[in-house]
Amino acid sequence: MTLPKGFAYAGVAAGIKPGGGLDVGLLVSDRPATAAGVLTANRFQAAPIIVSKKHLRRGAARAVVANAGNANACTGPLGLADAEAMAATAGAALGIKATQVLVASTGVIGRALDMPKIRAGIDAAAGALGTDPAPLAGAIMTTDTRPKTARAAAGNATVFGVAKGAGMIAPEMATMLCFIATDAPVSRSVLTAAVQGAAAGSFNRISVDGCMSTNDCIFVLANGATGGDAIEAGDPREPALTGAIAQVCLSLARQIVEDGEGATKVVEITVRGGADAREARAAARTIADSVLLRCAIGGADPNWGRVLAALGTAPIPLDPNMVDVWLGGEKVAERGAIGPGDLDKAAAAMRDRDVEILVDMHRGDHVATVLTNDLTAEYVAINGDYTT
Repeated sequence: MTLPKGFAYAGVAAGIKPGGGLDVGLLVSDRPATAAGVLTANRFQAAPIIVSKKHLRRGAARAVVANAGNANACTGPLGLADAEAMAATAGAALGIKATQVLVASTGVIGRALDMPKIRAGIDAAAGALGTDPAPLAGAIMTTDTRPKTARAAAGNATVFGVAKGAGMIAPEMATMLCFIATDAPVSRSVLTAAVQGAAAGSFNRISVDGCMSTNDCIFVLANGATGGDAIEAGDPREPALTGAIAQVCLSLARQIVEDGEGATKVVEITVRGGADAREARAAARTIADSVLLRCAIGGADPNWGRVLAALGTAPIPLDPNMVDVWLGGEKVAERGAIGPGDLDKAAAAMRDRDVEILVDMHRGDHVATVLTNDLTAEYVAINGDYTT
């Protein structure tokens, strides 16, 4: 895999994650980098989010430090001090300022960090930096069953991303950490717009359980190691870079859905016929968050009534007598009532790994798609004893 120039990666086991395994990671640029990010909309923002938001205001950074196994969320002043200490420890280990370090944590909410272990882990990670991103990908996993990485080319530059996420996933940022590195030279305004647009079309279009995290974040570092002037708005190189960042985010978002806790299927819900883009998105998200529908998908039950029932709760002035629904290509509902589709064929299609649901509200020309998955007993088992 071709990786961006000038970046190093590390992941070590510091004893933070229950059951052991890699749990402290670093992403480091060998030179100053333009920095941008998208952070959770949850009002209970974790301490690392608060610290990173402050550091991102500078528009530049050199490193990301992360831990798994403890979210450092809802931990009060102590948690804020611990997040700042993570940045300071990483800065000292790397020979950079603490304000040049972005901080991320994931894991159990409401528990104080074991800072002696965290500090030792950060120092060990700084001494283990190398060109292989696999340790970093492993160090941010919690209930993930596999690491998640993606890469795309942007002219002579490369965009590389690593992410974690499998549960507590909802639109408007999913429960995930995502770190993206690129060696393209780019202005802060263009990078910010690119990551915001990429998030809107990827991580904000997935749902595993409709639950929004306190710790979600996307951090992007662009160190310009390929050389040349910074890409500004209107630069001929801008579309390639923006497209590459979007491509990486789309890949990582789909990998998160595929690895959803206990999931056996990936479900693509497309709603067309919205009067505007907001309507289409709201409808698709509302359907995707239906627990009853996702249980039915898990059992390959073509219960189209659950699609309509969910859609009926969306903040949209739709006409129930105008809505059509397709399950697996079969038109199972027409104008809000029984459709001509074959339910047996629909059920057979729902037994596949990839399931498609299409809804037409007949209100306009706008379309939106949200990815989700089925809800199984395994999801309950994972989350029934998460803190233990």
